[in-house]
Amino acid sequence: MTTVRLPVEYEQKLEYLAQIKNTSKSDIIKEALDVLFKREETEIDSFTLGEPCFGVYGSGDGTLSTTYKRRIKDKINGKRDTH
Repeated sequence: MTTVRLPVEYEQKLEYLAQIKNTSKSDIIKEALDVLFKREETEIDSFTLGEPCFGVYGSGDGTLSTTYKRRIKDKINGKRDTH
């Protein structure tokens, strides 16, 4: 058994909802926890969500991450040479 202290406004809303649904407060709390647990189980992390997009637009050049400084210098020097 678990005991929870609720703010007065939550307690009032829970009591009202229990009366409208003609059920107990415990049943409403259990239903709310079921929804929360189900949502947490189906939540996808950001890596899994983006995984289909990783590597989709590759250049085919495997040296881009290691030669970027040289390529930038070449582009800068190339602009100076044209003038």
